[in-house]
Amino acid sequence: MRTSLILACFFVTTTIAAAADIDKTVLVEAEGFDSLGGWVVDQQYMDQMGSPVLLAHGLGTPVEDAVASVEIPSAGKYRVWVRTRDWTAPWKTPDPPGRFRLLVGGKPLKATFGTEGEKWHWQSGGSVKLEAGKLQLALRDLTGFNGRCDAIILSADESFSPPNSLDELNALRREKLGLPATPPNAGEFDIVVVGGGMAGTCTAISSARLGLRVALIQNRPVLGGNNSSEVRVHLNGKTAQEPYPALGGIVKELDSGHRGNAQEAFEYDDDKKLRIVRAEKNISLFLNTHAYAVEKQGNRIVAVLARNIRTNRELRFPAQLFADCTGDGNLGHLAGADFRYGRESRQETGEKLAPKKADRQTMGTSVQWYAAKTDQPSLFPDCPWAVRFNEQTCQRTTRGDWDWENGFFRDQVDEAEYIRDYGLRVVFGNWAYLKNHAGDKRKYERMKLDWVAYVGGKRESRRLLGDVVLKQQDIVSARAFPDASVTTTWTIDLHYPKQPDGFTDEPFRSIAVHKRIKPYPIPYRCLYSRNVENLMMAGRNISVTHVALGTIRVMRTGGMMGEVLGMAASICKKKNGNPRGVYQNHMDDLKKLMAEGVGESPE
Repeated sequence: MRTSLILACFFVTTTIAAAADIDKTVLVEAEGFDSLGGWVVDQQYMDQMGSPVLLAHGLGTPVEDAVASVEIPSAGKYRVWVRTRDWTAPWKTPDPPGRFRLLVGGKPLKATFGTEGEKWHWQSGGSVKLEAGKLQLALRDLTGFNGRCDAIILSADESFSPPNSLDELNALRREKLGLPATPPNAGEFDIVVVGGGMAGTCTAISSARLGLRVALIQNRPVLGGNNSSEVRVHLNGKTAQEPYPALGGIVKELDSGHRGNAQEAFEYDDDKKLRIVRAEKNISLFLNTHAYAVEKQGNRIVAVLARNIRTNRELRFPAQLFADCTGDGNLGHLAGADFRYGRESRQETGEKLAPKKADRQTMGTSVQWYAAKTDQPSLFPDCPWAVRFNEQTCQRTTRGDWDWENGFFRDQVDEAEYIRDYGLRVVFGNWAYLKNHAGDKRKYERMKLDWVAYVGGKRESRRLLGDVVLKQQDIVSARAFPDASVTTTWTIDLHYPKQPDGFTDEPFRSIAVHKRIKPYPIPYRCLYSRNVENLMMAGRNISVTHVALGTIRVMRTGGMMGEVLGMAASICKKKNGNPRGVYQNHMDDLKKLMAEGVGESPE
């Protein structure tokens, strides 16, 4: 059978029309710098713009230099290019805040980067004379306000201009990085789990404990997703519920025991999650690894292709089964799985909470934050490029919780950078007003901005469609499905934008509208794709309507879904079947495993 390869945008090969003499050109990927200093790797929008980037997230204090050592092939005059952007340009603001310099051999270039262009592009840095051999490059942040650098090019060919077209740029990257046409296999696996949040981590552990060889692919350096120190949302939903009270044992093992959002990093216990996963001999863990493509035969996935976001090394992950636990449904999207985005109409679903007309509105992304007390008065700069506040609109608080939420009317996948950046402009603008202009600014004199998330906490984007699409009336009327599995206990919790009085920019605050439910078991048929034969899913991207998503999206519930996926995967291996076949032919086997559980008692 013919095998097809489906690629995300950043690895399409094409002719490098812009390259006159590629051998005279040196490409340096910023995420691969030897020392990141105070810069952080940000991969959240790499599918849209082509690459991970370095981000200077200093909360108004310039971060330590990132440093790299590169090899210059021959002495001569080199033109310098830096791929970057003015991240506040979409709002046409003054004084771009993401300014940084490039030091070449210890000397800063005259150009200041991050000052022009709304889109990602190559900004010229002029020319320098270089000797052959080792050369040190350094990125020097000037503001602490989220300057960003994708890559650097040094070219001795004066006719060469680096391409802005993603196809041409990706081809250039592949050639200069020496990436093979076919990545080597990472191993032989029974199941590949993409996404290392609570749902994916529980899927991997459950599968491993039931004897499967597992690859767990996570594109961040930590596990836990929204429950990690990067986003800082506590676990919600209840475990140990009828009809399968043994479900939730793995969730309990991973739970830090702390509650509360936007708290100190230790409360989310990233290390505990890593220890538990690494203790499983059947799990091969791949952190900092982003899935960018799939290979398919017919309606089956054959392998996932993934790239390390620090080293650029690519690997191929073949398996019989695949689990999409990405939240955004990224794996399913790559594989051509049916999905839904936005809100269904009331006429289509019959749901009382659905809008009259279908639209693309979603629940938003939160950028949480908090301030800390200081012994001495602390300063914070004015931010003329940030969202503007006044005595009426400013939020008089020292902490931003889940309800600092935006992006309701934007695409949560394709506009992820814009949505996160707007959240940053809100936080910095509000804090600058409180510190410098508020009538009660003395109240904040001995407070400093201590933590602001740069990884957005998403609630909703793509929902992959299964053999059952769960609806509000199924839950409220307690419709009995023969494949009842994970029990959801959270309210139908739907978020809507709420503007502060007098505020005219995009909404950044939200309200939650709750409809209480009785505990309800979700059909297993919501946990696998209806048109990709060997694809399962767990977490907020399962087969539900927008309204039903309101109850199933919390993380303890998602973690239990992962436990069930591991059980179903073990049956698929034993019976040489697929996820749909578990429902059709082996439901009793799945019920037995759900009754037994795979973790410690969740009671």
